[in-house]
Amino acid sequence: MVNASGASHPVVDSGDRPQDGARPDIAAPLIAWFRAAARDLPWRRPGFPAWGTLVSEIMLQQTQVARVVPRLEAWLTRWPTPRDLADSPPADAVRAWDRLGYPRRALALHAAATVIAEQHDNVVPRDVDALLALPGIGDYTARAVAVFAYGDRHPVVDVNVRRVLARALLGEGQPGPANAKKDLPLMASVLPADRDDAAATNAAVMELGALVCVSRSPACDACPIADRCAWRAAGYPEHDGPRAPRQAAFAGSDRQVRGLIMAELRASDVPVTPVEIAMVWPDVGQRDRALASLLRDGLAEGDDASGYRLPQS
Repeated sequence: MVNASGASHPVVDSGDRPQDGARPDIAAPLIAWFRAAARDLPWRRPGFPAWGTLVSEIMLQQTQVARVVPRLEAWLTRWPTPRDLADSPPADAVRAWDRLGYPRRALALHAAATVIAEQHDNVVPRDVDALLALPGIGDYTARAVAVFAYGDRHPVVDVNVRRVLARALLGEGQPGPANAKKDLPLMASVLPADRDDAAATNAAVMELGALVCVSRSPACDACPIADRCAWRAAGYPEHDGPRAPRQAAFAGSDRQVRGLIMAELRASDVPVTPVEIAMVWPDVGQRDRALASLLRDGLAEGDDASGYRLPQS
């Protein structure tokens, strides 16, 4: 059978359907699959520090794993603790972030490191509320650090998790827009009581969504919970509900212009002149708008008279 995305799926026997509306156990097969097939990633290795977990989670937001790993290792070599980063100017953090994208994350990480060093004795807090109180730390990152760094039992939900849950538990081909009031209880409902198994389940669902249960052309034949998947049991119906919004194209966007200006600022140890900035993009209005947004976000400072540079404090 081929679904709307072009993915090929085996014909489903009615015997695969959950009986009496019962929710199938997906944790056990997922844990077994994850422990046998999980990628060897730095933040999954024994002894990886909580600070490294926090850095990795912020780097991984909307950025591919392959791009994050070398940048993470270089970052932790240079700044092995929050205080090490806090003692450096924000410009160093932004410059080291290089092309990971969304450089405001570098500023947020620097601000969070400063608070950790000054208010938490240089130790990343464990409590979710304390993590949420750090600059730039949202609900996902706070829960991910508490679970993956400290082994606490919380549901952790990202876009890959929402896709797996929508298909396996709800029989829907795609998840709708993110909704914490629905997503978190749904993920919590599949977590085992044991903390280690709960953490493994969180990681396994993410891994499944990233590698197997992908948005287009999911590899259902390789899925460890194919026999328990509500979407498969229903015959892979096409998704007809609301969809998560798609990001606008990058080429020609203000984001691209911001990135070009940031590249100029990162490459220079002295203030960049307006003439140099004018050379990165021909549209004056869009270029001025991008520069103004960088100044507003704290990613650049200066003016036409003194030139522009990365933030110094």
